[in-house]
Amino acid sequence: MRLRIKRPRIMRRQIWMLASMCTAVTVGLAVGWPASAGTSSGPSPRAQLLARETLPANDGWAASGTGTTGGSAADDAHVFVARNRAELFAAVAGNDPKIVFVSGKFLGNVDDANQPLTCADYEDPAFSWEQYLATYDPAVWGRVAPSGPLEEARVASTRNQRARMFVNVGSNTTIIGINNAVLRGFNLNLQNVSNIIIRNVHFQDAADCFPAWTPTDGANGNWNSLYDLVTLSGARNVWLDHNTFSDGNNHDADQPIYFGRPFQVHDGAADIIRASNFVTVSYNDFYDHDKTMLIGSSNTRGADVGTLKVTIHHNKFQNLGQRLPRVRFGQVDVYNNYYIATDEDTFQYAWGVGIDSAIYAENNFILRSADVPRSAIVFDWRVPTANPPDAAAMTEIGSWDKIGSNDPVPVNYLAEYNAAFDPDIPTDAGWVPTLRAGPVHPAVAVPALVKAKAGANKLQT
Repeated sequence: MRLRIKRPRIMRRQIWMLASMCTAVTVGLAVGWPASAGTSSGPSPRAQLLARETLPANDGWAASGTGTTGGSAADDAHVFVARNRAELFAAVAGNDPKIVFVSGKFLGNVDDANQPLTCADYEDPAFSWEQYLATYDPAVWGRVAPSGPLEEARVASTRNQRARMFVNVGSNTTIIGINNAVLRGFNLNLQNVSNIIIRNVHFQDAADCFPAWTPTDGANGNWNSLYDLVTLSGARNVWLDHNTFSDGNNHDADQPIYFGRPFQVHDGAADIIRASNFVTVSYNDFYDHDKTMLIGSSNTRGADVGTLKVTIHHNKFQNLGQRLPRVRFGQVDVYNNYYIATDEDTFQYAWGVGIDSAIYAENNFILRSADVPRSAIVFDWRVPTANPPDAAAMTEIGSWDKIGSNDPVPVNYLAEYNAAFDPDIPTDAGWVPTLRAGPVHPAVAVPALVKAKAGANKLQT
């Protein structure tokens, strides 16, 4: 089996500049616009109608059961306009049907007076990055997990930031962005809840000030951050539609290098984990991010088995690293998506076939650099030592491929992978999707359609 060797990224900041790390993260937290930049205008009549919409019948796995209606049944007392962090936290709490309009641009990393916070504001008194890097350098500490008071201080610092960034969204909620809504530095957390609709919001830069050093992650260790832009954990019947997900102007590629590894401050864009089920991800724009969409928590056969049924359609994936998506266990329908893989230094793979997963990929279109081989679109994350044996498989039909200005051509990326590497990934996922609203578009029509409709601010509000 091939070993994929990732090309080293260019170090854009000097390692010795310790302050650059905090500066890099702080730029993503506090610079760009005021902590509360929402406008005074409330939702228009069109936005109010949009907020009462429910997921169309048969529109992916989120249409299962009673479907996904969000807060469409909310009474007038449960319709809110959130223009800052405090208003957002209050509005999304509880499980009564509710509609939350997110108005304008505002920050998650702010204090109770709505003033911006930097990474230094979250630091536990016993924590120091200078001391941390000196103490846990593998040349000094060895390749074992950090422990002791300094690591405990890092974890305490993380708790301080988490308390500001994490937004726990209750069941029966519709969130609609208005007035060019941007949530920067938030992690919307959908944990053990159900029936949620999120539309027309730009989620941006959920940067972790205190990533964990994991020396046993891979051959050389890795820095791992804590926050996603949106996390589904044990969530059911969720519709993510017409949103935009990005790192904003705070890119992981611009972070320093520590212990020989990139200091990565972002985790997922929209992760679907811990037995989440019946999810539709449609007409979203994902760009400038690395670990985009993880479906499935771990390789352990447990609560995830029989869940993680997700539909991903008409999304744009551009300038991304990996996980478009990476799947464990779930039955995942991936159709009519537009992938732009033109940066060979960033792109790693699109479809990750993990343990017991069953991906059905139909009529997707990929624009790629000639330096990104067709065999790189699929990646094998199966577990060869699984007992019983790993049953992962993938069906792929109707894909089209284009390099630069060349004419597009039909292709089967899974066949390209299997021709290049051993062992083969089985080519029959064992199921055929039935929950689709309307016909599947020809792959050649997907780029124009997705560019015109995917992302925030494409809905009329």
